[in-house]
Amino acid sequence: MSNLKGKVETEIEINAGVEKYYNIWKQAHHIPNIAGDHIQGVDCHEGDWHTHGGVKSWKYTVDGTSGVFKEKVEFDDANKAVILNGFEGDVFNEYKVFKPVYHVVPNPKGRGSIAKLSIEYEKLNEGVPPPDKYVKLMVNISKDLDVHFGKA
Repeated sequence: MSNLKGKVETEIEINAGVEKYYNIWKQAHHIPNIAGDHIQGVDCHEGDWHTHGGVKSWKYTVDGTSGVFKEKVEFDDANKAVILNGFEGDVFNEYKVFKPVYHVVPNPKGRGSIAKLSIEYEKLNEGVPPPDKYVKLMVNISKDLDVHFGKA
């Protein structure tokens, strides 16, 4: 059973500062306009955009396939982390637990930031692959946000 649970993670350097990258997640309704190839829509169902505990549903495309993901957000202001606690949507055809985390820290090289992207998961069965394609989606969204911030 223990090999059904796991965590996939990666890091990317971004030019945006910590606050700018972190705060866009509190204005998630802008993300489809910035990363439209990957996120086609986001709706707030409970709470609001910028408060811990808000419930949102995301329409996304990964590997050419459209999907929906519903989550309850946690904002960790002290650590600049956004935790999307998934509870409904297409990923749950393969996963029992699905929790993407966007965590941003200052770049030790001095310029920009490091986006630490991860997904904690539990597969429904042994035949399900780790959610690498979803981490790639997170990387692509982060890169699109970074390009947008460079234009702003």
